Amino acid sequence: MVLQRSTSGGDKVDLEKSSATANVQDAATVSRVDPPGSVSDSDNKRILRKIDCNIMPLLCFVYLIQFLDKTSLSYASIMGLREDNDLSLSEYSWLSSIFYLAYLVGEWPTNWALQRLPLAKYTSANVILWGVVLACTAVTTDFKGLMVVRFFLGLLEACVSPAFTLVTSQWYKKNEQGTRIGIWFAQNAMGNMLGAFLAWGLAKHDRAGEFSIAGWKVLFICLGGLTVVLGIVLLVFLPDSPRTARFLSEPDRALAVERIKGNQTGIGNKTHKWPQVKEALLDPLTWLYCLYSVALSIFNGGVTSFFSIIIASLGYGPLDSLLYGAPGGAVLLVSVITLMHLGDRLRKRLLCGILSLCISLLGVLLIWLLPTEIKVGRLIGYYLSLVATVGFIVVLSLLSSNVSGSSKKTTVSALFFIFYAVGNLIGPQTFRAQDAPRYGPALATFAAVIGFGMADLALIWWLNARENRRRDEAARDKGYEQQQEVNADELDLTDRENPAFRYVC
Repeated sequence: MVLQRSTSGGDKVDLEKSSATANVQDAATVSRVDPPGSVSDSDNKRILRKIDCNIMPLLCFVYLIQFLDKTSLSYASIMGLREDNDLSLSEYSWLSSIFYLAYLVGEWPTNWALQRLPLAKYTSANVILWGVVLACTAVTTDFKGLMVVRFFLGLLEACVSPAFTLVTSQWYKKNEQGTRIGIWFAQNAMGNMLGAFLAWGLAKHDRAGEFSIAGWKVLFICLGGLTVVLGIVLLVFLPDSPRTARFLSEPDRALAVERIKGNQTGIGNKTHKWPQVKEALLDPLTWLYCLYSVALSIFNGGVTSFFSIIIASLGYGPLDSLLYGAPGGAVLLVSVITLMHLGDRLRKRLLCGILSLCISLLGVLLIWLLPTEIKVGRLIGYYLSLVATVGFIVVLSLLSSNVSGSSKKTTVSALFFIFYAVGNLIGPQTFRAQDAPRYGPALATFAAVIGFGMADLALIWWLNARENRRRDEAARDKGYEQQQEVNADELDLTDRENPAFRYVC
């Protein structure tokens, strides 16, 4: 199919695209800035400041609470949940895995819904519902009851990461996305710190007999109630897109759309396009993202569910193991903010991801190979191992920056988080009772998947850099006009269809 566009001189420029890319994005209906792409530096900074002040706090607070909700099981395991529910270590492992099994089940439907339903409203409804489910954990009395609430918690939490990735791509330029995704994803680290102090305080009061119910039940009720409140706040204040943002005036809404046109990814299209799904399935980058996701999620699933038990296995008491989790969050927070900002500033996002995996591998080796009597050294190793999260954030940011076309983006996102769920489902199963207290096989597995992740990121970087060079050479040969590049963003084009698209490395 041939699409024709009139230039200012009246000449016709032919753009050959498949019929699947003929639908114009909703962005085309927004008030246009004339000429296209002309957003002054002062306007750009002003709009960015408004977006940061109104969007980022919502993403950060909700992502923080989802991490606390997801990892509350680990804190509760030290506070008497295992004893009160008569759980073996194997059953406890399955409570961790069932969460990600539900995540796996829910990922494709939730990505389907994210493309078709109002983004903010759908996400908010999920947050409110999972808060209710989390609070219901307090009334469970056995393994079966815990399995049910953990399943529904995973099913509802499946929406948050893909939703926030889409939100980031709607509001921020490519060179801003890595830092912003790093900021809201870094709330995992904040959650690690806050959760440690919260669980420690509750456990201490529980041991003093100051609660009428078990301390772990108080933990779930408090977190569930707070989640419901944040879900309501998200429903009220998060816009579905820049076109409906109440904190922006009508002219500023147009500017907010205009400033991200250089991304060549658009701001969302509600039409599902099967050719884009096919392209996603045939794109080798899709499967490199997915392989990385499953590998590093094996590490994440094990550490997230067992970090309190890991610290206790180093020779620290139950209360100390809760408190000693806090410095790990601080290490992770500093690492995420520093490396993600550095990656955007130097335009070397993947290199910073590889560096984070090198640090994490060192940490795993310290836990695994140091003698058991060197507790401090092994504890430092645990803190360093958490830096692997930066590598995961790097790949997550690539879904926002490097995948274009609404249907392709949701397909790649769904596959990425399906593999994420599979890895997190496997991770807890690497911890076996007979391997305590060192858990050598689990740590050996972690070292192997981190090494694989380093090779995977290096291959993604090489493929992206090679394709960018090829497109630059083709552009020089054919003499593409800049005007043509800007207007191409109004079409729902994939990154493979759009010759103006350049991949972030």
